[in-house]
Amino acid sequence: ERSLHDALCVIRCLVKERALIAGGGAAEIEASRTLLKEANSLSGAEQLCLAEFAKALEVIPTTLAENAGLNPIEIVTDLRNKHENGEREAGISVRRSGATNTYSEHVLQPVLVNTSAITLGAETVKSILRIDDIAISR
Repeated sequence: ERSLHDALCVIRCLVKERALIAGGGAAEIEASRTLLKEANSLSGAEQLCLAEFAKALEVIPTTLAENAGLNPIEIVTDLRNKHENGEREAGISVRRSGATNTYSEHVLQPVLVNTSAITLGAETVKSILRIDDIAISR
């Protein structure tokens, strides 16, 4: 029942926005790498915030590796190296038991899943910071 529900949600996402991206944590590692580069060009609180956001994105491939029974430290390090060398579609493939080009392996996901997750996460953090700001001002 849950698998059917998940499949219907994927179809709904594709109807809303007809775009697929490489799955298996490929998008998250690439976004993290890009944000870390940008963070290094900044200073102060902005640099720290961007770097922490980039680190938070790596939780997704780390969790995927753990759930696949792989060594998450080795896998995420391998993914970082592959992305640094221009392999932007490198992600985790359970079939290959490691990091590979997930796009050519047909490990894909709707882009709307990622944009929704990142937007929801950022909105949640903003809400928590507002609550914290109100509590401090009292």
